[in-house]
Amino acid sequence: MREGARERILGRVRTALGRMPGEGAPEPPAYELVVRGPGPGPERVRLFVERFEALAGKAHMVGSAAEAGAKAREIVAGRSVVAVEHEVVRAAGVMEWDGDVRHGFATGEELRRACAECAVGITSTSYALADTGTLVAMAGPGEPRLASLLPPVHIALVPEAVILAGIEELLLRVPEPDEGTSSMVFITGPSRTADIEQILVRGVHGPGEIHAIVIV
Repeated sequence: MREGARERILGRVRTALGRMPGEGAPEPPAYELVVRGPGPGPERVRLFVERFEALAGKAHMVGSAAEAGAKAREIVAGRSVVAVEHEVVRAAGVMEWDGDVRHGFATGEELRRACAECAVGITSTSYALADTGTLVAMAGPGEPRLASLLPPVHIALVPEAVILAGIEELLLRVPEPDEGTSSMVFITGPSRTADIEQILVRGVHGPGEIHAIVIV
């Protein structure tokens, strides 16, 4: 774009906004985040499960980490697994399973290879949003994003304590997410697209099957 054309466009924008050349942007207006929906407890868990399943996710309720591990093993059904090094996953006993369970990678290349080759990825969950049935994954040491993105099946272990009412409560808990993580991923149901002839296809950009094992 030529400099003259650029200045004319910016000039029209400034005029529409009522600003003079060189004048900075005004301070953003004050706002207040309001948390809506049920508080912590059974009703919040019920809402999360309802919304999660409405988006073709598969929810499972268990009473302990050990039960979560047993349910995850039932879902895995002998397929190859890549698991994150997180305390919730360790407490579920996933690393002690017999068979092909890969974890504790020394390099990023080893992690990428395992995630590309394994049928199931088992992860923790940083937070979950009840009002939309969304899982929130915040990448960090021992919690790589690839384990929830590359394998065709994703199993997320969801302690009741991390289920929030919605994004407003998440932003109150984590007002500056970029300070503590390299990425914050919102997972709302299996990967899906309808770009080609408006035909819905699952599993194109990520797992086509997703399970949430809720530990209450």
